Amino acid sequence: MNAAGVVAALAAEARVLGPSQPKGEGLAVLADGNLLAVSGMGSKAARSAAQRLIDAGATSLVSWGLAGGLDPDLEAGAVCVPREVIAPDGRRLPTARRWRESLSSSVPFGRRVGTDALLTAECALETTADKSAARRATGACAVDMESSAVAQVAEAHGVPFIAVRVIVDTARDSIPPAVAGASRTGKVRVGRLIIALIRSPLQLASLLRLARRYRVALRSLRAMAALGKLEPPSAAPGAGRA
Repeated sequence: MNAAGVVAALAAEARVLGPSQPKGEGLAVLADGNLLAVSGMGSKAARSAAQRLIDAGATSLVSWGLAGGLDPDLEAGAVCVPREVIAPDGRRLPTARRWRESLSSSVPFGRRVGTDALLTAECALETTADKSAARRATGACAVDMESSAVAQVAEAHGVPFIAVRVIVDTARDSIPPAVAGASRTGKVRVGRLIIALIRSPLQLASLLRLARRYRVALRSLRAMAALGKLEPPSAAPGAGRA
C-alpha cells in the first residue's frame, strides 16, 4: 500500500490533519493511512524525520505547515504550493508537477495560491528588509526552515515530493523581537516571551496582530487538510517529475 509521509515542524500544524495513532520512532499513522512525523523546526530535524518516514515505508513525502510571506501579494491564509524549493545553498529542487497541479486546482475558492519557489532559510527572516532582500535574490514567494531538507531526502530515494505551506506573517510583517528571541531554539519558550514583553510592552500590538494571522493561517491549513490530497495522483505517469 502506498502511503505519503508528512513532515510537520510543529504539533499545531500536525493537529489539523486529524487524529493519529502512534507508530514508534516518533511517527504516527493518520486516519487515511498516511504517515506523520512532527520534526521540530529546522533542516536537520526535518531531514531526520523525512528519513524515518522513508524507512517506515513512505512512498512520497510532503513538507506541511506554515510559512512566512515574501510575495507582497500573499496575505495571511494564502496557500503556497511551490513548483520548486530552494535550499540555503541556492540549490533548487522541483516538486512533483501533476501532484502539485492537482492540489493547487482543488484549493478552496477565495484562497490565493502561490506557486513560485519556496525558500528554505537557516533561520527565521525577522524583518521586512530581510524578506524583501530574499524575494529579490531568489524570486521565492514564501520562506520556511524545513522544506528543502525534505525535498533532498525525497530526491535521494526517488520518491515524489511536494510542499504545502500557508502564509502566517506576510511580506509586510516583521516578527516581533519577543517572538523571535523566544523561538530561536526551534520552539517557543513562553517564559522568555513573557519576560521580553514585560521589558518591551510596545511589542504587544505586533504580537496580537501575529496571533490573528496565525489563527487565519491555521483555518486555511485545516481547509487544505480536508481536501484529502496528501498522496500523489495514483494513475499519473511521471508523478514524481516536475
